[in-house]
Amino acid sequence: MRFLRILWIILIVLFVLFPFYWMVITSLKGQAEAIQFPPTLFPKEITFEGYKLALSKLELGTSVLVTVGMIFFIVLGELITSILAAYALSWMDFKGREVLFSALLLLASVPMPVYILQLFVIVQRMGMVDTFAGLVVPWMANIYSIFLLRQAFRNIPKDLRDAVFVDGGNDLTFLLKVAIPLVKPVIITIAVFSTVYTWNSFLWPLLVVSEKKLRPIQLAVAYFAQGEVTNYPALMAASLLSSLPALIVFAIFQRQITEVYAWGGMKD
Repeated sequence: MRFLRILWIILIVLFVLFPFYWMVITSLKGQAEAIQFPPTLFPKEITFEGYKLALSKLELGTSVLVTVGMIFFIVLGELITSILAAYALSWMDFKGREVLFSALLLLASVPMPVYILQLFVIVQRMGMVDTFAGLVVPWMANIYSIFLLRQAFRNIPKDLRDAVFVDGGNDLTFLLKVAIPLVKPVIITIAVFSTVYTWNSFLWPLLVVSEKKLRPIQLAVAYFAQGEVTNYPALMAASLLSSLPALIVFAIFQRQITEVYAWGGMKD
């Protein structure tokens, strides 16, 4: 049974990793070898022509700069709004608090394609189409982040807050000096998820920007693919360049993400 379990795990790992392996080896092949049948599992001759073409036509510097700028402002805005909203929903007593939280959870269940056109109309009326603000402002608040932080704040013992108030502190003191340091793994997880999501964003930038200088990395890759639709090594090279940073970020912070999900399963 142990052998079968190990064999099953190996098969699952191979199944998951094989598409990534295929993307890497195809990016290192020549055009003729990439389309030959039967396909080769390793390049007969390693070439970097696909990467040279992708880097020359993709304008990677501009698209990466736009994407990094989006990540900075979206993550910063999301953390500020989520921390403040989650603190209010977990520690402050006001009429309709639970109703408001339930309404937020209900809104979180609505998929993005349902409301994205209405969101575009709002952005258009505010004059933010084809602007950097149009790319970042609508995503500077996130209900899922508010939910994660609220659950984390509710796990903090009430005695700690009472002690801060006894010492002459207030809600801001408790938030900055006690609550935020205690939920640091959750904040890191939110930042990582937001970073990866923003790096991979495609549909919203496709709707809201048309200028080449405002295209984030995934949109730039999509336009590149339209012009190189049969050049598989270049397509795989561009895909690898656009996906690798997100994979690295996720791998670095994997432990913190696991801690958050373990913490989320704890009861008050």
